[in-house]
Amino acid sequence: MHHQMKKALSGAALCGLLGWSAATLGQQKDPNDPALKIYRASATKINDLVHTKLDVRFDYAKRYMYGKEWVTLHPHFYPTDSLTLDAKSMNINAVALVKNGKTVNLPYTYRDSLQLAIKLDRTYKSNEQYTIFIDYTAKPEEYKAVGSAAITDAKGLYFINPDGKDPGKPTEIWTQGESESSSVWFPTIDKSNQKSTSEISMTVEKKYKTLSNGLLVKQVNNANGTRTDTWKLDQPFAPYLFMMAVGDYAIVKDTWHGKEVSYYVEPAYEKYARDIFGDTPEMLSFYSKILGYDYPWPKYSQIIARDYVSGAMENVTATLHGQFVQKTDRELLDDDREGNSVIAHELFHHWFGDLATCESWSNLTVNESFADYSEYLWFEHKFGKDAADEHGYNALQGYFRTAQYSGDKDLVRFHYHDKEDMFDAITYQKGGCILNMLRNNVGDSAFFKSLNLYLKTNAYKATEAHQLRLAFEEVTGRDMNWFFNQWYYGQGYPTLDLSYAYDEAGRKTSVIIKQVQKTDKVWELPMAVDVYAGGKKERYMIDAKHRIDTFTFESAVKPDLVNVDADKVIVMKKDDHRDLSTYVFQYFNAPNYLDRREALDVCIEQQSTNADARKVVLAAVKDKFEGLRAYAIEHLKMDEAAIKSAIAPTLVDLAKNDVFAKVRSAAVEQLGGLADAQYASLFESKIADRSYAVEGKALSALYDVDSTKAFTTAKSLEKDAKGDLMSGIAEVYLKKGDESTLPFFRRHFESATGQEKFEAAAQYIVILANASNTEAVNHGYDQIREMTEQFRNKMVTNYIINMLTPALQKKQAAAQSATGATQEGYNAQVTHLQEIIKSLRSPKAAEE
Repeated sequence: MHHQMKKALSGAALCGLLGWSAATLGQQKDPNDPALKIYRASATKINDLVHTKLDVRFDYAKRYMYGKEWVTLHPHFYPTDSLTLDAKSMNINAVALVKNGKTVNLPYTYRDSLQLAIKLDRTYKSNEQYTIFIDYTAKPEEYKAVGSAAITDAKGLYFINPDGKDPGKPTEIWTQGESESSSVWFPTIDKSNQKSTSEISMTVEKKYKTLSNGLLVKQVNNANGTRTDTWKLDQPFAPYLFMMAVGDYAIVKDTWHGKEVSYYVEPAYEKYARDIFGDTPEMLSFYSKILGYDYPWPKYSQIIARDYVSGAMENVTATLHGQFVQKTDRELLDDDREGNSVIAHELFHHWFGDLATCESWSNLTVNESFADYSEYLWFEHKFGKDAADEHGYNALQGYFRTAQYSGDKDLVRFHYHDKEDMFDAITYQKGGCILNMLRNNVGDSAFFKSLNLYLKTNAYKATEAHQLRLAFEEVTGRDMNWFFNQWYYGQGYPTLDLSYAYDEAGRKTSVIIKQVQKTDKVWELPMAVDVYAGGKKERYMIDAKHRIDTFTFESAVKPDLVNVDADKVIVMKKDDHRDLSTYVFQYFNAPNYLDRREALDVCIEQQSTNADARKVVLAAVKDKFEGLRAYAIEHLKMDEAAIKSAIAPTLVDLAKNDVFAKVRSAAVEQLGGLADAQYASLFESKIADRSYAVEGKALSALYDVDSTKAFTTAKSLEKDAKGDLMSGIAEVYLKKGDESTLPFFRRHFESATGQEKFEAAAQYIVILANASNTEAVNHGYDQIREMTEQFRNKMVTNYIINMLTPALQKKQAAAQSATGATQEGYNAQVTHLQEIIKSLRSPKAAEE
């Protein structure tokens, strides 16, 4: 599964938008919470799933699914005469044993509409299989479940626009099983340590396409205008990975090693399907090769879902992606590989998670840390090590923010409030960074050989982190408990204080490493130190494992740089006591992205006062990696004459010619900040850029040198505006304050999703405050209220109220100075807005 905040805004994004301290987001659970006292063991296995056969049809009007199920099981080890299945919020119409082709009714009790307790006809031994038939109705809308930050809802089965009332939205059905929601649409043992083969028959209207696990083995046209599609998978997989999807899709097909690879997109995106998903066959080859284990399933399909409750989900052979992945070729120029990383993440799960599956949510790291790290591996292969290191750096910062504001936790944790809490930045981002550290520690060949052994040993089984440790120990011949106890079965990270000394007489250089973290834990940190002296680089391997360690190396001259953690892989924070000159040297001589990034950060701070620091910043604008070029451009202090004169011609060249959209847009934005008419023609030319981001920045920049032209240009661009171009047009319209632009803001708000919707709402509120058309204004305020109530988050609600309050004051002032019908209109707006603010202040709207 991949995180994508939808209704729940991510802390960092929200803080960035609101300019509020992230501390207000603190979500620390009460340490006295009784749930945290429960040891979350792997589920006890009494019966084991063997095969699940389903025959389903859908009732769009009622949002029901009518199901027939034949589930085959056997006792796990001890003999048993009973079976308990998870079955949430269903009508159970019949429960029977299938015997010699006939069904024999069995006694059962349906506990709390959550579990079906069935009395078998006799006691069965572990070598005896039996098949239960269940006739049931699934009613997902009636199941009340709490979601999480990663998964905002847990209904299992979703009907999207089932009555077709929303013209802007397709009619779809899709499922979401993780963590334990498959049992909302079919009775099963809904635990990750169970595995079952599947056969799923779906009866749908002929106009719709279907997708499920495995291969489409049969299609039958029925007399009543429907069609029944049967999907079958003969390899066992966990219940949370079962899936179905139904809708009006275009299917674009690729192949890999004779297996079908298909992309299900909305028909309007058919021509972009390969732009979005086209790297998939190369990913299949790359992952199969590094793991020494070919993609094990019979096909690979990917499908886009509207209103999806998370980012994406690795259902076996049938990955489901949220709508944010579905973009045109032009939008993908500004995607910054986000969609590509999600596609890689879900595919890698087909080894880590789908083939070898976490046996409990406590051990979710064996699924999600690997999928997170697979993004790094793919970026390294496809876009280069700098791109991978940038991606990894951003992931690590995400973890640090979480640890700071939401508390730190063990990577493998047996105590949690709710299983959904496991889907966090520790399991994902920190876990991915830990795998990168492990790879560095054992070396590439041992790392991938260990993964291969782990997969071969645990294929089609449920696993825990100890099995990963054992595979690494077997391959390397080393005890790895020190690493796993520290990073997997513990929490936190070291904070290092680094200082240096050079002994001229003894021709020795020393580095003093102090561990200054506030906890009692002292870390063992094997790492590389590179000493640059006399035009040469020497590498030394050290092992820091005390509160204070001093390491001394021979050095004929004082080193230009002693680079601690030279591979930049340790999960840590550090306070590094060294001169600016070492950072300047580091930028130009040390090889990694993080070496250059670290040096650049120090030099950015001093660019106004120090010529050497300025030299680094100006050089970084032309760095070999586009991510650092853009980063350096964004941090230029252009109000300094020395910087402006030195760099402006380079920025013009980058704005025109850099191959990467994010570099062009950063250059245009910096030049735009100068509000200098000499760049007007450049801004005009960039309004024709292929990138929406560049267009948006150019339009905004043009406004400051020629507002009339920018306004008329914005009008002409509305037709094909997406992403950052929408924001650029909005910026121009807000500066102009012209009421005729209100329909644009309304459309922008209606079409936006996730974080973008929040930004669009803020702009919409500003333009509504300046508008006089009462009907349009009051409708707009209703839309803002509806969005706010959907978020059900106190912080979001307060922010919206704080934006609506000055709008109310503005309307009250307008009403006082107006007369006649105009005054009546403003009074109606005032009354309506007062009601909305009052309703938002009520407890219901502001739940956390």
